[in-house]
Formats: sequence, structure tokens, C-alpha cells
Amino acid sequence: MTGHFEPLPDGGAAVPLDEVEISILRSLAVQLIELVGPGEEGTDSESDDLLASVFNDGPSEPPADPVLARLFPDAYGGPDLVPDDDVRAAAAEFRRFTENDLRSRKREDALALIRALDTLSPSGGEAVLRLQPDECRQWLGALNDLRLAIGTRLEVTDEEDGGELLRLPDSDPRKPMVMAYLWLGGLQETLVESLTG
Repeated sequence: MTGHFEPLPDGGAAVPLDEVEISILRSLAVQLIELVGPGEEGTDSESDDLLASVFNDGPSEPPADPVLARLFPDAYGGPDLVPDDDVRAAAAEFRRFTENDLRSRKREDALALIRALDTLSPSGGEAVLRLQPDECRQWLGALNDLRLAIGTRLEVTDEEDGGELLRLPDSDPRKPMVMAYLWLGGLQETLVESLTG
């Protein structure tokens, strides 16, 4: 897994990916969508009504799953860091009005990644993925979410933990997740460099 993004003249970015890399990225994005959860369900009239969607309440409590709690953190530091009732109430209110939109955006980013990968047909084992500038933003979001999810499962707290995990023996069951975490970090870093360089 050595592919890295390069800038394109139109402001987008390109990366060579082999069949295994495409399969891994696609699988991780599907798992992320499953973790984030399905879209909002409702009647057709509700989905057409902008006001209904604006006032559709989301959850007011943080998720119990540590990965979801990392993907949808508490505003204002959260109740564990700021044990003030007013802060807790404000964080719950903020979550109630923002989490559904945030979940929707994370699903859309992961779906954009899947759709882009589905356009590839590797010949000779490799294909070059070319992203337009707007697709790059969605890819950055999806790559970031994937790294946060894997890093949380691995209990990575800072970049030094990633290096320590790299030294795990190949027999350690966490090793494939560590390699995916580091590879996704490289993709994310080179995509940012392609867009800002």
C-alpha cells in the first residue's frame, strides 16, 4: 500500500490504487456507513418539507460506542470535562440540532468515496483515481472519519502511539488495523498536500 495523491492541473488530485487497496477502502467506507447509521426515515411529505427537516430533533445524549462518541463529540468540552449543568444542557441542545446533519454529511462523504472507487476498473492490477476539487473535500472527510474510527478502536491518543503500534509483531491481531490506520494517514496527508501545494 504505497499509493499517494498527486495534484492535478484542474485543482483536483489523483492516486494510483491497486485492486487490494480499492477493496480495502471500499470495505472500510461501507463499515463506516453502517456504523454511522441509516439516513433519516420519514414520509415523502416530510422529506420535501424544509421546515420539518430543520426542526427534526436529533439525539441529546452522546453515543455509547467510543468510535461514535469520537465521530460525534460533545460540544463545549462535554460533561466529563466540564461538570456544569448549564454546559451539559447547552451541549445536549447543540447535539440535538446538529448531530443528524453531521451524520448525514459523514454518510455522504463515505458514499462519495465508494462511488469514486466503483468507477475504477484496474487493468494490470492498478487504476488511477482522479478526483475533482469538490470530490477531494469529501474524500478528506471520509479519510479523516476512517482514521478516527480505527484510531479509536486501537486506542491511539497521539501520533507517537501510531509509531509504537507499528512495531507490533505480525502475529498481533491489531496489526492489519494498524497498517490500515497508517496507510489512511498517508493518503490523507498527500491529499492535503496536493490541494495546498
